[in-house]
Amino acid sequence: MSSKKAISSKKIETTLVSAGRDKKYTLGSVNAVIQRASSLVFNSVEEKKFATKNRANGELFYGRRGTLTHFSFQQAMVELEGGAGCVLYPCGAAAVSNAILSFVSTGDHILVASSAYEPTQDFAEKVLRKLGVSTTYFPADIGENLGSLMQPNTKVVFLEAPGSITMEMPDLPAMVRAVRAVSPEVIIMIDNTWAAGILFKALDFDIDISIQAGTKYIIGHSDAMIGTAVANDRCWEQLREHSYLMGQMVDADTAYVASRGLRTLGIRLRQHEENSIRVAQWLSQRPEVAVVNHPALPGSKGHEFWKRDFTGSCGLFSFVLKDRLNDQQLAEYLDNFEHFSMAYSWGGFESLILANQPEEIQAIRPAETVDFTGTLVRLHIGLENVEDLIEDLDAGFARIATSA
Repeated sequence: MSSKKAISSKKIETTLVSAGRDKKYTLGSVNAVIQRASSLVFNSVEEKKFATKNRANGELFYGRRGTLTHFSFQQAMVELEGGAGCVLYPCGAAAVSNAILSFVSTGDHILVASSAYEPTQDFAEKVLRKLGVSTTYFPADIGENLGSLMQPNTKVVFLEAPGSITMEMPDLPAMVRAVRAVSPEVIIMIDNTWAAGILFKALDFDIDISIQAGTKYIIGHSDAMIGTAVANDRCWEQLREHSYLMGQMVDADTAYVASRGLRTLGIRLRQHEENSIRVAQWLSQRPEVAVVNHPALPGSKGHEFWKRDFTGSCGLFSFVLKDRLNDQQLAEYLDNFEHFSMAYSWGGFESLILANQPEEIQAIRPAETVDFTGTLVRLHIGLENVEDLIEDLDAGFARIATSA
């Protein structure tokens, strides 16, 4: 769905509450209606002609194009991220893969951040390679030198901030300038999930497409999956039509819970941020910890870029232990937390924990050399009482000590 509606000057908290709640979507309710439909009925030939002509612009046409429920959420995302339109996908990985596929052909080349989400790299290596699209990876600290990796056939540059798991923050404006200096036509995309699309306004930085796994903070309750891609004017039509041809859609109920999640996103993010900074600061004082990777903490890689370009942080960060835990220590550590669960996703109300050994991170860093030797622990700090979380982590360190 597209919208030429002027981006509101309201503060983000107000926009989160009001966006997408036009009367044509709510029909007198506070929230948008849930309209489940495959076929949408036309009462006349003229009505069918009108719907066909306007099928890409928010007119009810066919279920795969969307219903009032989808249009409401898409309109909200457009208002929040400042684009020309928003495409919905069944998950974040689908948003990434279909956004890239919409702009590449056999023989093309793309640039991808070496610290990007592992499934993004897998898609490039296992799918795009088969289609004759080559990939070059670049390190997070490349900055203005990114232009040197451009090739005549480079069509897409894919960014992610901060880096997945290791959380380094790149100099995004420098990268964008470098790409535009070589080829203004190249499509620049970013996985903007960590910022929930609102802590970093990607399209304001001359990035063409902002992608999110709305599964995380937009849904916010770890019970549904959705992906979003908000595009600027020059990319919107191609992204929309190619994604439609590849069958991308979500059900009305998921679009509804995503829309509902927006209403509390601002206050949830603030609490996630407050809790995560408290925990990160506590961890930075622990003798077992070598480094804390939290963009909002001074000393974290790229902190200066986060401070300059982002309006806040969230609950996801990582830290590196001074020692590499053996299998027994790692199991004893991870298996016995009270408030931290082990799970791959994040962004819900609950706290999560996972760990990686240095060699595991190195395997997904094709353009970088890992600079640590201890076990890396990734945390998502939820909405529990932060003192309870710190006590839980403290007990975890005690288990490491006794199992050594």
